[in-house]
Amino acid sequence: MEVVFTKQALKDFERIKEHKLLYHKVISLLNLIERNPFEKPPSYEKLIGIANTYSRRINLQHRLIYQIYEQEQVIKIIRMWTHYE
Repeated sequence: MEVVFTKQALKDFERIKEHKLLYHKVISLLNLIERNPFEKPPSYEKLIGIANTYSRRINLQHRLIYQIYEQEQVIKIIRMWTHYE
């Protein structure tokens, strides 16, 4: 599947680059999602309200939010930074 990023996800990624531990975790999660967005571990949760949208924990504060378009074979990364700020 092809992985694409929203403008906000790209901004989030720039912030993550400043944090070495977060950066390595995000890269690992992105590689996993590209191979198989439903692979466990680590676990994921389906989000309510937006179709085909899932969340994976980066750490206690941050989540990687992505949406899957199966027919188009695309995974859209929506956010990679906290929603608690």
